[in-house]
Amino acid sequence: MATATLGNAAYEQEFSARLYKRELICAGVTTGVAVLFASPLAGWLFALEVIARKFRNTLLLSCTASALVAWAFIALFDNKSLLPFQVSGWHWYALLFFLLISLLGGVLSAYFTWLLTRMKRFFSGIQSNFLRVNSGALLVGLLIFAFPLLYGDSYEGLRELMHAALSGTALSLTTVLLLIFLKPLAAALTLGAGGDGGVFVPSRVAGALLGVLFGSVCNSVFGLHLLLLNCALIGAAATLSAAIYAPFTALVLVAGLVPGGYALALPLFLGAVLSRFVSQKRIPYNVYAYDFYLAAKVAR
Repeated sequence: MATATLGNAAYEQEFSARLYKRELICAGVTTGVAVLFASPLAGWLFALEVIARKFRNTLLLSCTASALVAWAFIALFDNKSLLPFQVSGWHWYALLFFLLISLLGGVLSAYFTWLLTRMKRFFSGIQSNFLRVNSGALLVGLLIFAFPLLYGDSYEGLRELMHAALSGTALSLTTVLLLIFLKPLAAALTLGAGGDGGVFVPSRVAGALLGVLFGSVCNSVFGLHLLLLNCALIGAAATLSAAIYAPFTALVLVAGLVPGGYALALPLFLGAVLSRFVSQKRIPYNVYAYDFYLAAKVAR
C-alpha cells in the first residue's frame, strides 16, 4: 500500500505521468510485494493479476522494470526462504488428498473474508476512535495471551509447530483446530479496528495449519503416510488463492516459502485454482474488492 501510494503521488504531479496512473501504482505494488516476500515474480504476478486486472504493453513494462529493481534489492539483502524445510517431492496417490485440502482451504478463505467484512462493518459503527482502536487491541491482546502463536506474522510459531510435527512429536489437534479459526479472527479484529496488516500472511498461516491438521488426522486415523510439509504448503496456497483470487500469485508465494517448493508446482496450482472457484461460489468478491468498495463509498 505504501509503495502504491508513491506511484499515485507521482501520478498527481502535472506532467506526462498523469497518463499512466495504473502503471505507476502497479509499479509500486510490484516492488513492495516483491521485496516484502523476497519474490520478484510474486510481486509482478500480484500487480497484474489483482491490481491491474488487464494486460497492456505499458503495464507489462512498468511491472517488469519494478520487478528487476526488486530483484536487485533481494539479491543484495534478503534471499533466504522463510521456512527451513526441504520439499522432497510428492506422489500421485496424494493428489486426491491435496484436492480435499484445497476444498477446505476455499471454505476457510470464505470464512476469513466473511469475518473481515463483518468486523470492518462493526467497527465502522463505533464513532469514537479511542473506543474503536482500544477495544480491538484488547480483544486481539486476549487472543494472543491465550495463544501466543497468533502474535505478529506467526511465522516463528509456525516454524516451531512444523518442527514438532516433522520430528514426530504428537500435536494437540484441538489446539491446531482452534488456531485455524482464531488466526483469521485476530487478523479481522486488527484490520477492522484500524490496525496494520493484510491477508497474505494470515491466509498462508491459517492454510498451513489446516494442511497440518488434515494430514495429521489422515495419518493417525486412516494409517496413511501423507507428508505434513506438503499438506501445509497446499493448504497455504489454497487459502491464499481463494482470499485474493490470484492462483498464480499464491503458487509463487507459497512455493518460495521453502527450499525446493517448486517441486509441488502442479498440485499447488491445481489446489489454488480449485479453492478460488469454491471461495468465489461462497462469497462473490475478494477482500480487495470490498476495500475498494468502502473507499469509493467514503469518497462519495
